[in-house]
Order: sequence, then structure tokens, then C-alpha cells
Amino acid sequence: MSETTQSGFIAHLVELRDRLMRALFSILVVFLALAYFANDIYAFVADPLVAKLPSNATMIATDVTAPFFAPFKLTLFVSLFLAIPFILHQLWSFIAPGLYQHEKRLLMPILAASVLLFYGGIAFCYFMVLPIILGFFTSVGPEMMTLSPDISSYLDFALKMFFAFGLAFEIPVAIMLLCWSGATTTQSLREKRPYIVVGAFVVAMFLTPPDVLSQTLLAVPMLLLFELGLILAAFYTKPTQQEE
Repeated sequence: MSETTQSGFIAHLVELRDRLMRALFSILVVFLALAYFANDIYAFVADPLVAKLPSNATMIATDVTAPFFAPFKLTLFVSLFLAIPFILHQLWSFIAPGLYQHEKRLLMPILAASVLLFYGGIAFCYFMVLPIILGFFTSVGPEMMTLSPDISSYLDFALKMFFAFGLAFEIPVAIMLLCWSGATTTQSLREKRPYIVVGAFVVAMFLTPPDVLSQTLLAVPMLLLFELGLILAAFYTKPTQQEE
């Protein structure tokens, strides 16, 4: 490796380190801004469960430290979610100088769509899926049972669901990138539709709690987003050598 190449490689590493530090700093800034409202944020996230609990039931904390750490753990994840646009901006600023102009024009909308779709998946989970799932779970079971969910267990459940739906809503972006890179085509994906239907339910089985209702509520939107991705992918084809 020549001295010029080595110095260029080190410069890229330094830039990558600086952008990672900026991304982490953005998460810290958002966390410090939200830390005071940690209990309110947890109450907002727990509202779909609290609304479905019987009148004589409440949430409990089985760990003595849970009332303190659970809200702050949630606030840290919320800070990460809110800082995603800035984090992706740092990533884009790092890779953009190495892209062609037509690649920048194609990837910029995809980057923006990935953020909106991720937030859309979380919103869909909170406003649509959680009330249905929690309403079902709290309505079944023996009558002599007293339902008292643990705050830490519910937080882990909610974060897993948010992540699963946020990730699943990225399917159109993934399809567009695959078609744009030439790794596959829309025609090939249409021919594999039966396998993709089965795969969607398999993926939902791993990403959601082990019940059919949760898996179906994730698999069906995944399949609809797959069809949306096929439509949008028609505008993203592999660039030819002449265009490059």
C-alpha cells in the first residue's frame, strides 16, 4: 500500500470516527432533553395496556430498581429512534462523495422513505396492533386470575414489537434497493410470491410473541408492503455502464 493510499484510508477512518461520535452525541442530546419526561413517556407507551386492564388491576414492578430504570431505558430507545434522521444524515454525508450523481438522485428519496416507513411501522404498531393484541390477551384466562403485568416485561414486549414493525415496514425500500442494484427483478420476485408468503409468516413468527394473532398482524402488512415495493421498484432499475 502506497503512502498516498494509506493516508487516504486513515483520513476515511478519521472521518468515520467523527461521524459516529456525532451520531452518538445526537442520541445523548435527545436523551438529556427527554430524561425529565421519562415517566410520562413510559405512561404514554403503557397506555394501550392500561386501557385494557380490568378496573381493579394495575401494573406492578417485581424488581426494586424497575420503577427507576424502566422509564429511563425506554427514554434511551426513544432517543435513538428520534435521532435516526440525523444518524442517517451522517451516514449519507460519509458515503455520498463516492457516489455518482444519478446514484445520489436515486438514493436520496430511498433514504428519506426509509425513515418515514420506520416511524410509520412504529405508529402502526402502537395505534393499531397493540390495542388489538393486548385487548385479546387481557380478555382471556380464568376469571379468578388477577392480571398485574410487570412494567419491565411489558417494556421488553413493546420494544420488541416496535422494532419488528419498524423493520418490517422497510420492505419496500429493501425491494427497491435490490432491483436498483441488479440483484433481482420485479418479475423474479413475482414468480417467487408463494415462497415469500410463507417466508413472511416465518419471519413474523420469530419477530413477534408466540401467538397466531401477533404473527398475522405482522405478516399481512409485510405482504402488502411487498406488493407496494414491487410497484415502486419499477422506477428503480440497475444503472447501465453508459449512465455511469
